[in-house]
Amino acid sequence: MATERRAQVIWRGDLMSGSGRIENVTSGAIGGLDVSWPARSEDPGGKTSPEELIAAAHATCFAMALSHGLAQGGHVPERLDTSATVSFQPGEGIVKIALHVEGTVPGIDADAFRAAAEGAKANCPVSKALAGVPEITLETSLA
Repeated sequence: MATERRAQVIWRGDLMSGSGRIENVTSGAIGGLDVSWPARSEDPGGKTSPEELIAAAHATCFAMALSHGLAQGGHVPERLDTSATVSFQPGEGIVKIALHVEGTVPGIDADAFRAAAEGAKANCPVSKALAGVPEITLETSLA
């Protein structure tokens, strides 16, 4: 059965001088987050952006997929420190996503860890949703 998640945003004004607010999400975990064009294209100034939220979603999904793949291969990770950096170019959109993961995974070597991470990068649902991004890189290391 499919699950649905919802986010509500209210925007006021035009793109350049207007502003918005993420009011709520299905889980209630976040809300009351301000957004604006300058936060997206210049300095965040304490506000978030779609790209920051995409980075959080991608890092989380990737870590979950990698954890699952490693466990299926008999190597339950103790810790996966994962980040995603989304590069946004005004006028072009998202031009790059850089994934980085450092793992503490007993009994695995660097090559096997890298292979598992490549599989997670290719198959996590958020990676698939972002397949149109021109460049998605991956750096891996073991702690």
